[in-house]
Amino acid sequence: MPDCCGARIKKRSEEEYRSLTNRLNRIEGQIRGLRGMLERDAYCPDILAQTAAATAALNAFGRELLASHVRSCVVEDIRAGKDETVDELLDTLQKLLR
Repeated sequence: MPDCCGARIKKRSEEEYRSLTNRLNRIEGQIRGLRGMLERDAYCPDILAQTAAATAALNAFGRELLASHVRSCVVEDIRAGKDETVDELLDTLQKLLR
């Protein structure tokens, strides 16, 4: 779905938008917490444990977004005969698996 400048955009349902936004808000809070731990001179393994939790939360966000993308954009494009979408998906997966 192109916008006025030719870039692709996606209109998300209110539920999807809220879910993704809530995840990002939690991640943002975790990142602020990490900064606070660093400022308070927290013990390295404690900071690393929180880093792992933030990384897991960001990965969960990515999985949710990817699932939504496949179920909507990819399926719609393939049904419309836009086979190049498969290449785009494969490129995206390559980036995620690095």
